[in-house]
Amino acid sequence: MNRFFVFLMSLTILSCSQTEKEPEHPYNSFSKNALYYRITPEKKFDKSGLMFSDQGAWFAYSFPGSSTKKRFALQVGFTGPFLMTQQNGIWSSKALTELSVKNVNWDSHHIESYSSHLEQSFTSSNVELTQKLVFLSGHTALIQSTLKNTSDETLSLDYEWKINSILADSLKLKREGNEITITSSKTNAVGHILMNPASLTLELKPNESKEFTISQTFIFPEYDWAKEKESIQQTDFNDLLSERKNQKNTQLKNLITNRKSQFEDSIYAHVLAKAQLTLQNNWRIPAGEIKHEGLFPSYHYRWFNGFWSWDSWKHAVGLSHFDLDLAKKQMKLMFEFQNEDGFVADVVYRDTSIERHNYRDTKPPLSAWAVAKIYEKDKDLEFVKYMYPKLKKYHEWWYAKRDHDQDGLCEYGSTDGSLIAAKWESGMDNAIRFDDSKIVKNGEGAYSLDQESVDLNSYLYAEKLFLAELSKALGNNDADTYIQEAKVLKKKVQEQFYDANDGWFYDTNLEGNTFIKGEGSEGWTALWAKAATQEQAEAVKKRMMNPQKFFTKVPFQTMSADHPKFDPLRGYWRGPNWLDQSYFGVKGLRNYGFNTEADKATRQILEGAEGILEEGKPIRENYHPLTGQGLHAKNFSWSAAHIIMLLSK
Repeated sequence: MNRFFVFLMSLTILSCSQTEKEPEHPYNSFSKNALYYRITPEKKFDKSGLMFSDQGAWFAYSFPGSSTKKRFALQVGFTGPFLMTQQNGIWSSKALTELSVKNVNWDSHHIESYSSHLEQSFTSSNVELTQKLVFLSGHTALIQSTLKNTSDETLSLDYEWKINSILADSLKLKREGNEITITSSKTNAVGHILMNPASLTLELKPNESKEFTISQTFIFPEYDWAKEKESIQQTDFNDLLSERKNQKNTQLKNLITNRKSQFEDSIYAHVLAKAQLTLQNNWRIPAGEIKHEGLFPSYHYRWFNGFWSWDSWKHAVGLSHFDLDLAKKQMKLMFEFQNEDGFVADVVYRDTSIERHNYRDTKPPLSAWAVAKIYEKDKDLEFVKYMYPKLKKYHEWWYAKRDHDQDGLCEYGSTDGSLIAAKWESGMDNAIRFDDSKIVKNGEGAYSLDQESVDLNSYLYAEKLFLAELSKALGNNDADTYIQEAKVLKKKVQEQFYDANDGWFYDTNLEGNTFIKGEGSEGWTALWAKAATQEQAEAVKKRMMNPQKFFTKVPFQTMSADHPKFDPLRGYWRGPNWLDQSYFGVKGLRNYGFNTEADKATRQILEGAEGILEEGKPIRENYHPLTGQGLHAKNFSWSAAHIIMLLSK
């Protein structure tokens, strides 16, 4: 396997010799070509290639070409934009704006990508064209083109910007001078292209070059186009690009310099840069129903153009390592959809005419963990003051609406009484432990599965301790209560869910006297939460490190490899490795002093999972634990977030 250290710079970029000049943005250099953007779409919904975006924009770009080896007709412009403003993502054009230079035939095409920008060059026998694309804001991208005369004679070059044919048939274009306005029957976002000028004749002396810039804007009506246009006109492209490079360099420095000491090889710096870029490409500013910035699970999969609760909380922890402001906004986003009783929606969308918010279930309670991790970084009490009452209400909701027999142990469930939504609430939709589950009614709009889950109650145990930390920071009187409740719950987790004969934690029936067998990743959640005894952790660790069970090519998958229902290719939560579950396993090992095993597992996860250590390959939703094959959605945010957690201090 070719790895990043083969393709990209070695760690010497960070420690140059005294005779070498240190790169201006050494940390941003780790993002060079971290993801391979190349597609010329033939159809409007083509998602075979990867796309680049920044600043929370709801549109993205790629380079012209193909992700395969097939030939393509070279276009002088960036592919797209790909519009997430409508229809869960659609290509506006193969290249909406294409630069035509009369009587010049391009011989070669070179591309480079960074977290900060995209850059491509085209060469002919006597002319070189360089194009750079950088996002000014969440509404606008700027494209700078530089034409250089590489000959020994003065050249007269005629160029013009062409508007290519539209793939998205819902779009209508209207041109007035050098400005094009784009409207759509599918969205209230309006596009604006400014070309100043749209065509020109350049006189270039030998070795002389000249620059010109256009802008592409896609803006929702809650924002002011007049102000955005003024900002575009006042922006110097080179200053903006320098600002973006500095911004990304700072973010990546925060990530790369805070790795665990055992992961200081440059290969892990490149992985962190890829993770950061994956999160960046899924970042969206507020629009429509969404009132705060946040991240999609994946722009690449059409049904993941929303914001899920436990995804959001995991994203926030990953973001906290390099962008605290965005991490806080990600947390606030989901709590705008909290009911008066404390319930938080499962998933919400910008445009509910495409998909409706899901209030049928919530997701596992990891929100206090995320807020506590953010607070650790900057001690922002104002953020804690804002979040704490919401977290408290959410925590209390579980015991009011999801504890069927009122024994202090909660169950997953639904608001509408449906079994499918109750399974969704676990986040592990079709896990084998739910194969024989049934629904019981707790009250109006409150239903539970007829089983008590070890992961849910471990999360709630950890949440009590995180709430106690936040309570102490605020100086209120809740901490002692949470600590006492946690003490009681910890004992229940250890006594009810642990099978001493198997050395594993399982769900049980409501009475707590029958284990629901089948070793799954929920079995190490008690270790992540620090709810197990040392003896129990030792037993669980032995099974986790067993190659016949969980220590596979990509360790710590969702269920044991020796179970008859293990089926990674056809079982979404019945065998694939999800990196969030792997992280909980690794962190669980560290919590009980098994650091050698945790380090070994971390390396094997990253080495075994297809493409993670390779230049250009996307981070996937999940992986086949035996072959390492990447499965399901590309560019998956929580996978990237948990890679950051695996490697960071």
